[in-house]
Amino acid sequence: MDYENETRNETRNVVEEIVALIRSEKSEGEIRAKLEDYHESDLADALEQITKEERKKVYHILGAEKASEVFAYLEEPEEFISELDIQSAAKIIENMDADDAVDVLEEVDEETQEKIISLMDDESSQDIKLIQSYEDDEIGSKMTTNFVVVKDDLTIKQAMKELIRQADENDNISTIYVTDKEDKFYGVIDLKDLIRARDYAKLESLIVTSYPYVHDHEKIDTSIEKIKDYAEDSIPVLNDNDEILGVITSQDIIEVVDDEMGDDYAKLAGLTAEEDLKETLPESMKKRLPWLVTLLVLGLFVSTVVGLFETVVSELAIVVCFQSLILDMAGNVGTQSLAVTIRVLMDEHLKTSEKFKFALKEMRVGFCNGMLLGAMAFAGIGFYVATFKHYPIGFSFAVAACVGGSLWLAMIVSSLVGTLVPMFFHKIKVDPAVASGPLITTVNDLVAVVTYYGCAWIFLINLFHTVA
Repeated sequence: MDYENETRNETRNVVEEIVALIRSEKSEGEIRAKLEDYHESDLADALEQITKEERKKVYHILGAEKASEVFAYLEEPEEFISELDIQSAAKIIENMDADDAVDVLEEVDEETQEKIISLMDDESSQDIKLIQSYEDDEIGSKMTTNFVVVKDDLTIKQAMKELIRQADENDNISTIYVTDKEDKFYGVIDLKDLIRARDYAKLESLIVTSYPYVHDHEKIDTSIEKIKDYAEDSIPVLNDNDEILGVITSQDIIEVVDDEMGDDYAKLAGLTAEEDLKETLPESMKKRLPWLVTLLVLGLFVSTVVGLFETVVSELAIVVCFQSLILDMAGNVGTQSLAVTIRVLMDEHLKTSEKFKFALKEMRVGFCNGMLLGAMAFAGIGFYVATFKHYPIGFSFAVAACVGGSLWLAMIVSSLVGTLVPMFFHKIKVDPAVASGPLITTVNDLVAVVTYYGCAWIFLINLFHTVA
């Protein structure tokens, strides 16, 4: 099937179409014209499926400006940058948005990075250096300098001319930023309003002055909390003098949230940072070991506590059979409360009284669920011990009552632990996700062990003198 027939196929595979087009006998002009019809993301996927020589052909056909748009979608741009001579690489990165250029440059070694930046024009290199000057957890590191700005004293006609002039270099034009005579952020104009405005209208009548913004050195997690409720295409990033340095686009926000979720997921798993497939063995070990060492110490403490109940185990060996049930359920309940609590703590405006009510609610949930599951465990374990282990009915249901009661108590306490521990860490300005996951599970193991064996020792041995 030839290229034209493939494009009409109902099961159209766009990437395969692009690869077939690149490998066709068409002239460079024809290939360039047809490649313009495809999205840059699809072109990036196609680059990964062709040979090095074919890619060099594509770079030449596309030109630096179009190639720069494609490079922004590559998963591992360093591999493709290495195929280019240093001048061509600099030209492509120079044409990228500054934030995308920074992302690409981060993937190459420092020496190559410096060479590429030195070959770029002053404006592009300054924008890149500005973004690189921020810490990774500051919102300034995620901004782009691709935006349009006009003065507040222009006429409608002058503002439109300025928009057209700047649109040649900046494609984020749906929101037009306005500054005053001192270059401070004044407000924004919606592109639609500017287009529809009459020449005799005042520019001031189009400006929205109560528009959200963030400052460049604000922490990312704090900034996201501030702007997540605004359904805007972009948000300005200001310096301490309220001058516009860049903007955070909706795409940037999505990427930031995705990164934050990845970090939180890593923390919940007991990692100090998110891992990737290219990390070396020592790097992966370094991320995992700190928490594992801490949890080893806590685990040894739990084992020591279990050792204190040797008398219970020696006199009632059957209770060991149900230890894992108590531990697992306590851990599950604690993890559920933890997940809900971390989500609730994302609201920075939560009052102390609301946190107290939330903790009581989690305790009530643990109480009710524990009562239901404890009753089920009582009936099931009593039947199991009497029927399959052939113990007397009285003894069987005494053990079952101990397991059910312990399960009930452990679930109540675990709900509180899963709620109060992250709240405590949040209060002392420590990321609650760090204090979670494996830590909560280990703490709840301790709670479950003490509850279970403590109940067995108090009720089965000392109070009712139950004997197997």
